[in-house]
Amino acid sequence: MSNDPFARLPEAASFTVTSTSVADGAAWPPEQLSGKDVSPQLSWSGAPEGTKSYAVTVYDPDAPTGSGFWHWAVADIPATCTELAEGAGDDIGSGLPEGAFQLPNDARLARFVGAAPPAGHGEHRYFVVVHALGVESIGVPADGTPALLGFLMCAHVLGRAVLVATAETPA
Repeated sequence: MSNDPFARLPEAASFTVTSTSVADGAAWPPEQLSGKDVSPQLSWSGAPEGTKSYAVTVYDPDAPTGSGFWHWAVADIPATCTELAEGAGDDIGSGLPEGAFQLPNDARLARFVGAAPPAGHGEHRYFVVVHALGVESIGVPADGTPALLGFLMCAHVLGRAVLVATAETPA
């Protein structure tokens, strides 16, 4: 079994996501940790033909919950959008494009919540994923969960762009 939580999902084309906030494989900077809770800057390119919208998720599969921890989920990002500014995922989604909205994360907050692995639990991975979708609206209710978003996206994902950040809290 793979350590990639997205490995068991239906196959999808790969495209590119980058961030000025964090590099793939690097530790989150202080701004993206709990307490500051600033969503990362994201840019993406090379999405598959036929992309009609995007969703963005940030997921920690290493959280000691049995189900991981969803830090951020944004649905219905228009296909014309290929970047989210740092801080776009604040309490009101001030940096999100028109039509896009944030779902409540596992802290039940409709915003980005930063990394906060338990002290001494080891390094956690944070999968920052841009999902290219073949529908303009995924149809998830605004009070839906990130897991419901994932379920509804499953049949509509054309591609995934993945960046993995890390965090660890010393014992």
